Amino acid sequence: MWKVARLHDIVFDCSHPAPLARFWAEVLDGYRVAPYDEQELRRLADHGIDDPEDDPTVLVEAGPGQPRYFFALVPEGKLAKNRVHLDLASDDPAAEVARLVKLGAATVQEYEGWVQMIDPEGNEFCVVR
Repeated sequence: MWKVARLHDIVFDCSHPAPLARFWAEVLDGYRVAPYDEQELRRLADHGIDDPEDDPTVLVEAGPGQPRYFFALVPEGKLAKNRVHLDLASDDPAAEVARLVKLGAATVQEYEGWVQMIDPEGNEFCVVR
């Protein structure tokens, strides 16, 4: 029995879960979009969804002990600055920022020791040394 809370999922509200999930699976080392097995495809079909690209809830996972990332469809767009964001560590921040831009991120501002960026849906995150 757990005596204290433990991190289960990090959830992103978004307008297009599948492409945003693929973006973050590429960003994060060791992560991938959870596979769509027969049971998952049946779950989608039961909700009238015949293509995983239209899945309103897409999971990105890694190995045991790593947090999962969950991308959930919401009707409204992003309205303000994130109150919580991810900091990504890199031994070569300049190279990592260039890689992330190629994946679809954008640089917002550069500071000494870190770079503020946004993902394809405008969610802020930082790359730090």
